[in-house]
Amino acid sequence: MGFSRENLKGFVLALMSSLFIGASFIIKKKGLKRAAAVSGVRAGVGGYAYLLEPLWWFGMITMVVGEVANFVAYAFAPAVLVTPLGALSIIVSAVLAHFILKEKLHQLGILGCVMCIAGSVIIVIHAPQERPITSVQEIWNMATQTAFLLYVGSAVLLVLVLVFHFAPQCGHTNVLVFTGICSLMGSLSVMSVKALGTSLKLTFEGKNQLIYPETWFFTFIVATCVITQMNYLNKATWWRKWFEAVITDVLVLGHGSHLVLFLVCMALDTFNTAVVSPIYYVMFTTLTILASVIMFKDWDGQSVGSIISEICGFIVVLSGTILLHVTKDFERSSSFRGNYAPLSPTLSTHLYSGNGELLKHEEDELCTEEACLRTQ
Repeated sequence: MGFSRENLKGFVLALMSSLFIGASFIIKKKGLKRAAAVSGVRAGVGGYAYLLEPLWWFGMITMVVGEVANFVAYAFAPAVLVTPLGALSIIVSAVLAHFILKEKLHQLGILGCVMCIAGSVIIVIHAPQERPITSVQEIWNMATQTAFLLYVGSAVLLVLVLVFHFAPQCGHTNVLVFTGICSLMGSLSVMSVKALGTSLKLTFEGKNQLIYPETWFFTFIVATCVITQMNYLNKATWWRKWFEAVITDVLVLGHGSHLVLFLVCMALDTFNTAVVSPIYYVMFTTLTILASVIMFKDWDGQSVGSIISEICGFIVVLSGTILLHVTKDFERSSSFRGNYAPLSPTLSTHLYSGNGELLKHEEDELCTEEACLRTQ
């Protein structure tokens, strides 16, 4: 299938987004290390010196640029193409960390990078064409069709059941609860972001969409997502301790919306990152593609072979993502475990602060009598 001009713009923007976001993690980490060296107090244990570090702010600006590029990419290309490409941020971050931060990239991690690239190429080659949209009212008609309303109703109902029934009972023991909430809400958020982005694109092209109430409705949905997130973060007094440690695993997934940041962070704070990130990636990407296929009819007119190829490409990217996260966790664990008995995956995740260094006071707490005897 030919690669349309709109798809090419969306692909380039998604690729730039991955490059900027992946690089921002390394820049911010360098800034955190520099600030810790000057002040003697790291961000992970309550230090605020990084707020005065220009390098850290440069990393934040780089990340914002990447997120804006990701937002605009949805206005040009279908979610089937843009969303899976978010995994490329992991490759950029892993490669830069290997050369700049001297963090060893495991051989299986290299294989994971190759698999992500190969899967992304398959997806790009077989991606559907972006359906031409002339007005926000056309998007509104897509959003109010029976099939998509059924999806929205089902998603909201499942979220309510997970939040009020399963979360209090098994939210901290079953990784699928928080990741399920995040994935369901994230898929709806992406549809709103795509609708708003398309409206703004048409407005900049000379077709003013700001006069239609539908544009402001989609704007309200996106703004509600952001305000909800900020409200949760303001209530969570403990979030900053581990925010820098988990923001990488949240943003590299390329979802284009931050409504679910707090819930993802809760999942990452409770479970092993190497488990949460791949599960969240596959659930979020699958539901986003499903929502886009229902609302925007992305697969209409495509051959069965192309659709199967896209699914296979997504599976390859997923496998590469799992390899990268698993080997990252293995490298971090082996860097301080040595020949001692392994700790639980959850404990190994909590042993690291935002700049990837071992938290000394947590290490002391985890040094049980048996571990101390083995050390002696």
